[in-house]
Amino acid sequence: MTVDFTLPPALEAHEPPEARGRTRDGVRLLVSRRASGAVSHHAFRDLPALLDPGDLLVVNTSATLPAAVRLDRISVHFSTPVPGGDDRLWLVELRRLAGKASRPYAGGCPGEWIPLPGGATLTLVERHTRRLWRARLSTDVVPYLRRHGTPIRYGYVRRDWPAAAYQTAFAHDRTTGSAEMPSAGRPFTPELVTELVSRGVLIAPITLHTGVASPEAHEPPYAERYRVPEPTAALVEHVRARGRRVIAVGTTAVRALETAVDASGRVRPSSGWTEHLVTPEGGVRAVDGLLTGLHEPASSHLQMLTAIAGRDLLAATYAAALAERYLWHEFGDLNLIM
Repeated sequence: MTVDFTLPPALEAHEPPEARGRTRDGVRLLVSRRASGAVSHHAFRDLPALLDPGDLLVVNTSATLPAAVRLDRISVHFSTPVPGGDDRLWLVELRRLAGKASRPYAGGCPGEWIPLPGGATLTLVERHTRRLWRARLSTDVVPYLRRHGTPIRYGYVRRDWPAAAYQTAFAHDRTTGSAEMPSAGRPFTPELVTELVSRGVLIAPITLHTGVASPEAHEPPYAERYRVPEPTAALVEHVRARGRRVIAVGTTAVRALETAVDASGRVRPSSGWTEHLVTPEGGVRAVDGLLTGLHEPASSHLQMLTAIAGRDLLAATYAAALAERYLWHEFGDLNLIM
């Protein structure tokens, strides 16, 4: 068991901070320190002063696809290509539209085809899970989504926002592929990155393409594509050898790095598909800290946070976040666990 709490709807971030009159880095930052058990409150732009020269931030360069295609009554959320399949065979989730929100749609049957905007057709092949289908689009998926898709949003976000609102400072067109934004990187601005580097904080990239979340079922993540490049693996080992900290920016960066750890405990260049789950029982071997958003009750990500923070510190962190009215979800506030 991890932490147990109730999230009041008033603490859900309904829009980007820019719509609330703030800059991207104007969100709050809750800092949790495992060594002392202390929890402290900061602005996100204080991050450079909270890190030491020689610390390493590992960031996800995956750019976010406009992965939702809406019809009259349902929305199709494109998640990831099927491992080993062709480029047009993807995992998708069907969701029933209900006003500005959507809920999982239990309908559909193998062989059913769904006409989509632009003359494309989606054919349901077989169920992959209770929630996800293997489905084949009649044209290449990524170019199609760029023309006809919109960013995935759930009911707590009350209106559509442009695709630019879902890209981080580290996103790159060559690494487009996330169904949902790697949101821990969103508050970084070019000015903040410059200040971090000028203070001697190192930054290295990985890529992990996120699939669709399961806000109702809180299922663990399934196989996702990732890459830990050779320079990043070498820099992680260099930093660790000198007693500095490796801090993952987002749970996606943790998953990629922990996948790349070999039997001797060293991070190696690695790429492919990962099904690795970070749990309190397995622990972490590659990271010393995590910068992440605040996660929903029963979220599988809380298992990872417990592995890094420990249950007591995580419980104290979330109690403080609730008491001080921090904001949850992709447009909300951040938590730094060290």
